[in-house]
Amino acid sequence: MKRITFLLLLVFSLQAQAQSVFGYWYGTANVKTNSSASNYLVEMVLQPEKNYVKGILNYYFKNTYRSIQVQGNYSANSRQLSLYEVPVTYYGSFTNFEVDCIMNLQATLRVSQTGSVLAGAFIALPEHKYTCPNINFNLTLNADISKKDSVLKAISEYKENYQVWTPSATDTLVSANVVQRKVVNYVIEKQYTERENVIVNEIEVESDSLQVSVYDNGEIDGDIISLFYNKNLIVFNQKLTHKSLRMNVTLDTSKAYNELSMFAENLGLIPPNTALVMINDGKNKFELRLSSSLEKNATIRIKRKKPGN
Repeated sequence: MKRITFLLLLVFSLQAQAQSVFGYWYGTANVKTNSSASNYLVEMVLQPEKNYVKGILNYYFKNTYRSIQVQGNYSANSRQLSLYEVPVTYYGSFTNFEVDCIMNLQATLRVSQTGSVLAGAFIALPEHKYTCPNINFNLTLNADISKKDSVLKAISEYKENYQVWTPSATDTLVSANVVQRKVVNYVIEKQYTERENVIVNEIEVESDSLQVSVYDNGEIDGDIISLFYNKNLIVFNQKLTHKSLRMNVTLDTSKAYNELSMFAENLGLIPPNTALVMINDGKNKFELRLSSSLEKNATIRIKRKKPGN
């Protein structure tokens, strides 16, 4: 009797694991219209929590790579997965002029002896349903790396190590020069406003043009950040390494001061999220250490030194 009970528990345990959306998924997504069909390469790392599901959604479309934090719900009874307000590049966007459709992901988990599949679609919010068609997808579970430790590692290192496609040198950040321009990501912008901005450094510079370099501070542990300049998102979801993330910024002289804020996308393997920021105004070099959490943004306040001072 004990043996039968044990076998039943083992079967139920295996079925519960097989019906989980926890893990690493990959595949393609397509939007079909009367005149065209556009393809997205998609990968997704999901980590169920107590009352919700969170994770990272990556996709590659045309020449654009996007990495987005996602959150939603999963019902084990109906096997329905829902992720909310995901910014997806509009299928008709032109290179260097991309528009986001804000969409919900709706999918059904299908389990068989050959493997697990998430079948569903990105569905536009009601106000955009006539302009943003559904993007249908089929994602396959990679069972080899869908163990908890592997998935947690993927969340911290996904940008370089867990991709379906092989990126070119311009797709993967090793040492990059970033052009100062506003980046649109409604999810991150909303989270940024919900966190407290803490002024941790204040510097005076002698030029309106600054070179900013950002490195991981200390052990390389998978820290991922976004940068805001004067509350505008200019760098999105970049992993910090020993090689610099470099950009040139111009001071807005109509302001009493300018602000550069570091937004923590994660806490890395060793919390908190830390960075070394070096600012060069042509005459002086400032070496600043920032530490951000999921509640606070570390902010540098930059003032233009008055002539003669």
